[in-house]
Order: sequence, then structure tokens, then C-alpha cells
Amino acid sequence: MPHVFNQQVIEEFRANKGRVGGYFEGARLLLLTTTGARTGRPHTTPVGYLPDGGDRVLVIASAAGAPRHPAWFHNLRANPRVTVESGAFTYEARAVVLDGEDRDRAFGRAVEADPGWAAYQEKTERVIPVVALYEIAQGGPPNINASSMGEAIKVVHDAFRRELALIREEMTTVGGSALGAQLRVNCLTFCAGLHNHHTGEDIGMFPVLADLPHSRIRSSGGTPIPEFAPALARLGEEHERIAELVEDLRRVVSAEDTDPAAARAEVERLTAALEAHLTYEEEQLIPLLDAA
Repeated sequence: MPHVFNQQVIEEFRANKGRVGGYFEGARLLLLTTTGARTGRPHTTPVGYLPDGGDRVLVIASAAGAPRHPAWFHNLRANPRVTVESGAFTYEARAVVLDGEDRDRAFGRAVEADPGWAAYQEKTERVIPVVALYEIAQGGPPNINASSMGEAIKVVHDAFRRELALIREEMTTVGGSALGAQLRVNCLTFCAGLHNHHTGEDIGMFPVLADLPHSRIRSSGGTPIPEFAPALARLGEEHERIAELVEDLRRVVSAEDTDPAAARAEVERLTAALEAHLTYEEEQLIPLLDAA
């Protein structure tokens, strides 16, 4: 893409915590910052990605089927440490170029989900590379792109909402009697991410909030924050219910003979319960976190 176009997408992506319109609207998009192989300077590029389980995401160096690899691919071959911006999070990652059967399986899933990848491969004689980005553990809390704890809750929730909306859209286009391999991965990755998020709240955030002396916490207007122990109890109960729905979805999409209609039904059940939960949590916790 031309530099001016890319820069516009980058600015919109950062301003809207991962949401963009136009050419990339409705796509899974991240910002990939590499170190120039010749210049040593950072270069940021919007790149489409594929979920691939809990420990990595995949990016494809298609360059729209151009005869040469994109510059960002040459950069990460020379300097595999990169920075990834997902909209909600920013993290350092290690780039690994897939080869052999690992590359072919990943590219095959991508083609199954979007035939455009096959069209790009047909346009060029080079084998289009697939790159896995592994997050480098830094220790401590994740780097959320938010200026307050209250905003962080909303940013993370909206990221889950966007991904679930994409999965629901993908479910509506399923034809035949089976789910595609990439759609299965998308669902399982979402389930793992939601499980990890709720587990982090259960063992980290909620106990800390429960220990706060609520009578001393006041809103920005100076009025006391209402007793919040009942809200925390309800949120914990909702986590248990959502965990059951997540497990139901995981079980259905993991089965070899998955019925797409059954998978769609489980996604809809999870969507309804999760949206109600996220909305209630935002109503209860954002004022509390911002006041605290």
C-alpha cells in the first residue's frame, strides 16, 4: 500500500483502538513495527492476521501477489523482534517464518477462509511466506492501550465484541456440512482468550476491589460510590455461567462432525450472555475503577 494510505490507516487504528473503516473495515488487522534491515529505523505497517491459538498469531507476506516480498518481511528476517499493536494491547513479539508442512497447513486454512490468498499466490512465482508472531512475556500486567483502568475495561471488552462479531459473520457464510479449519481456530482462540481474561479478573482484579473500603471511594462529583460487593458477587457468578457456554462452544467446534447450525446456535447463546455481562460490568466497575 502507498505510504500515505498506510499512515492514514495507522492513525485511524490507533485513535479508535483497532477500529478502521474503508478498505480494511471488518478485517482482522494489526500494526506491525519492524526494524529496517538497512536503516535500523522502525517501520510500522498495517497487516491482516489470522488467529492461531493462544500463543501466536499469523501474518502472511502476500504483498497482493507482487513478485517480491514486502519490505516488512525482509525487515523481520533480519531483526525478528517486532512490536505488535492489536488495538487493545501493544506487545513485543518474536517473528518466526513457517516452513514445510507448518506453512502449508496455515496457508491452506487461510485460503479456505478467504480465496483471495490463493489469488495472490497465483499471481506470483514466489512462495508467499507465513509468519508466526509469538508474544514475548515481559512480566507484570499487559500493556493495554488506555489511559485509565476504567478505559482499559472498555477497550478490552470492545476487542472481544469485535472478534465475536467477526466470528458470527463468518458463521453465516458457512456452506455445506462442516466448519472450515480456520473458523474452528478462530472460535477456539476466542474461547481461550475470554477464559484467560475472566480468570485474570477472578484472581486479580476482583479480590483487590473486594478489599477496598468502599465508603471512602467517591465519584468525580464527590458522592460516595455505592456498596459494590453485590456487584462483584454477581460478576463472579456470571463468569461461571459464561465459562459453561464457552465450554459448550469449544466442545461443538472441536468435534470432527460439527454441525454448522449447532455451532451457530452456541455462538448466539454465548453472544447474548456475554454482551449482557460486559455491559453490566462496565456500568458497575468503570465508575469504581476511575474513582479508585
